[in-house]
Amino acid sequence: MPYNKLTPQEEYVIVHKGTERAFTGEYFDHKADGIYHCKQCNAALFKSNAKFDSGTGWPSFDDSIEGAVKELPDSDGRRVEIVCANCGGHLGHVFKGEQFTPKNTRHCVNSISLKFEEDKLLSKNNEEQEVQLKSAYFAGGCFWGVEYHFEHLEGVVSAVSGYMGGDMPNPDYHSVCTGLTGHLEVVKVTYDPTKVDFETLAKLFFEIHDPTQTDGQGPDRGSQYLSAIFYNDAQEEQISQRLINELESKGYEIATRLYPMVPFYKAEEYHQDYYDKHNKAPYCHTYTKRF
Repeated sequence: MPYNKLTPQEEYVIVHKGTERAFTGEYFDHKADGIYHCKQCNAALFKSNAKFDSGTGWPSFDDSIEGAVKELPDSDGRRVEIVCANCGGHLGHVFKGEQFTPKNTRHCVNSISLKFEEDKLLSKNNEEQEVQLKSAYFAGGCFWGVEYHFEHLEGVVSAVSGYMGGDMPNPDYHSVCTGLTGHLEVVKVTYDPTKVDFETLAKLFFEIHDPTQTDGQGPDRGSQYLSAIFYNDAQEEQISQRLINELESKGYEIATRLYPMVPFYKAEEYHQDYYDKHNKAPYCHTYTKRF
């Protein structure tokens, strides 16, 4: 099949798997609505609504058009190469687990491998479908189990383990475990408010841990494992307090504390998606219906 004629620089990247210098490509800071096609064969590869600013200096996409991109082991033995599924032209590399977006994937693409075509219909659809995501913050013992239950709830885009509430900036796991920093193990839940609301999240929170325990959670004892909700605004505080009152009216002595929002520090990568990575289920967080 005849392909588009390439310039020597395009051939260097697309055919010989070279890399353009960061922040020099035409599309690294490109924000128009449309479709990015393969420079060599014109195949559609990426939609603009999958593009995001990674700060790396190359166009970054957290998803590709289905079937348009192939992943191959790179010759360096470390990275994963991405090529056009139609012509095999080199596009760049794919990286996973960086937490740039909820899809946790970054297709790092050379601008020179791409050709952009504006799509006014896509632009209109993006405006109609754009949703402002929200975040909620819950501390309910070991963050592995809390994260697990929220990640599997419809409407939740991501759940990230981290630390909140202490005095030391940028804490790490070992310092938090001393109990001296004042931090709690917290899960940041990012969600689509058109699919799930804060009250539903808060109810699940009270049903996946023991909100009456005062010294930790399950076998995990210590101040970092206490139960708390960090609220963003008065509405979240009121909803949380109303649920606590409802539980107390049912005879529960609730130990959960309510705190205003403070900085959230993401935990180390080995703590993220712990149970899914190890194909296990939480050992101290089980669902108990309370509402």
